[in-house]
Amino acid sequence: MATITTTTTIIIIIAAVYFSPTHAAQNNLAKQFLGPHNVARAVLGLPPLAWDARLARYARNYAQKRRRDCVLVHSDGPYGENIFWGSGSGWTAAQAVKYWAAERAWYDYRGNSCAPGQKCGHYTQMVWRDTRRLGCDMVSCFGGRGVFVVCSYDPPGNYVGERPY
Repeated sequence: MATITTTTTIIIIIAAVYFSPTHAAQNNLAKQFLGPHNVARAVLGLPPLAWDARLARYARNYAQKRRRDCVLVHSDGPYGENIFWGSGSGWTAAQAVKYWAAERAWYDYRGNSCAPGQKCGHYTQMVWRDTRRLGCDMVSCFGGRGVFVVCSYDPPGNYVGERPY
């Protein structure tokens, strides 16, 4: 007597939106970057920045290029830009942004200048009144060289002689 085996394949199609871990991670990263940026802007009564996927892709591509050496060199692209490098691992997006925001202590609005020997350009880019969109990324550099962070701003700021707000 012959035995017949029947295999039934059931295919279930679920119509739903699926967020991959990469998408969820990107959303979390966006929140980490936007939060401290928008706090710094709110203190001055400036409108919040919005996350821009195009700027985030630009930042991601540039961060990947810097991954080999982690050198603090600007992309010279069409956007405003802040870059950060931290040695070791464990740096967060929020820590990098807070580092830039701390430059506020050195910025003199009345003189539209920075205290001698200090840097303020990261801070002034963050709070540039006309900037509306932000996209950022961060990478761990090869060989344990640290963490490289880049944020792109559109429209750009930091025009010589102009006040940021």
